[in-house]
Amino acid sequence: MVIGILADSHDNLPKLQKAVALFNKKNVCLVLHAGDYIAPFSVGMLEKHLRCEYRGVYGNNDGERDGLRAASKGKISTETLALEKCGKKIFLVHDLSKGHLDMSGYDIVISGHTHEVEIRKDNRTWFINPGECGGWLKGRSSVVVFDAIADTAKVHRL
Repeated sequence: MVIGILADSHDNLPKLQKAVALFNKKNVCLVLHAGDYIAPFSVGMLEKHLRCEYRGVYGNNDGERDGLRAASKGKISTETLALEKCGKKIFLVHDLSKGHLDMSGYDIVISGHTHEVEIRKDNRTWFINPGECGGWLKGRSSVVVFDAIADTAKVHRL
């Protein structure tokens, strides 16, 4: 069971297309997007070309929330998301520093916002920030592929 993780795509359709192609090639069972899609049209890449389920949360730059909710058919509708998939309890949020978040009891905590890749494991919990898919701010486009069986996370540059 493999999970694709991305954040901060910021309307960069060519990079989003590369991310989707990579996730399809890796046969991921789920893609999680940690926010900052920007415009609803960018969700079309996930809707039309991704061969698995995806879910996401809003980021601080996602102003057209009603449009994102509609374009994603409800797969994007909250600021935080807790789910269980591939035998893992997962918490998804855009900005980890926002508010008081209870992240206890999760196997994987996924965030974005900083545009910097961070992968670390504290005891049993993975903290994963895939960096920026869009590549606009730092000039480095990246996503992460998490293998739930091997319990490994790997950064992929786009």
